[in-house]
Amino acid sequence: MSRTIRLDAVLIQAVIAGALSFSHLHDLAEAAGQDGWKAWAYPISVDLLLVAAWRRMRTHADNRAPWSWFVIALAASLGANIATAGLLDLGHVPAWLRILVAGWPALAFLGGTLLAHAPTTPEPAGPDAAPLNAPGPEPTPDVTVERAPDPAPELPTAPVPPAAAAPVSAPTVPVPPALLDHARKVADAHHATTGDRIDSATLRTRLGVPAPLADAITAQLA
Repeated sequence: MSRTIRLDAVLIQAVIAGALSFSHLHDLAEAAGQDGWKAWAYPISVDLLLVAAWRRMRTHADNRAPWSWFVIALAASLGANIATAGLLDLGHVPAWLRILVAGWPALAFLGGTLLAHAPTTPEPAGPDAAPLNAPGPEPTPDVTVERAPDPAPELPTAPVPPAAAAPVSAPTVPVPPALLDHARKVADAHHATTGDRIDSATLRTRLGVPAPLADAITAQLA
C-alpha cells in the first residue's frame, strides 16, 4: 500500500535553518584554526546542546538552568551566522574569538553534564498513589486509663487517691510508601550533591509536607 509523504513547511524551514547554521559554525571554527574533523565537530556540539536544553525544559520543574544553556547554544549558533555574513574577516580572526572557539568544547561538556544529571520531577505512580504534598491521616493517640479499685467494706473509709493515668504514647505519623520512596530519592540526591545527610527541615521544604510528617520520614530514612 502506497503512503503519501506530506511536506510540512515548518519541517522544511527547520532543515534549511539547521543546514545553514551547521555550515556557518563549521566555517567559523575552521577560520579560528580548528581544521579537519574538528571544524565539523563544533556545529554538532552546538546542536546537541540546543536539543538537550530543549528536552530538559519540557521535563524539568525549574527551567532556569535549561533556559540558560539553551540561550548560550543559541547565541553560539546565531553568532556564527552573523560572523560569516561579511561582518568578520575570516582570514584574520581576532584572538578573543579564537579563545572562545577553543574553549567551547569544555563549556558544552559542562552544560551537557549539568543538564543530564539535574534532578527531574517524578511522575505519579498511579491513580492510587498518595499526593506528595498531602499530609497523612491524623493519628489517634493510644490512651490507657486504669480504674482505681473500690475500697473493701471492712476497711475504714479513708480517702483513696485515684490512680494516675498511664502515660500517653506519642502519636505515630504513618508515611505512604510512594512518599517514602520519593523522599529517599530526594535524600540520595542531596547526599550526592552536598555530601551530608538531609535533615528534617530541608526534607520538609523539598517535599512541602508538615513538620510531623517530615520528622517521621527522616526517622525512617535514618
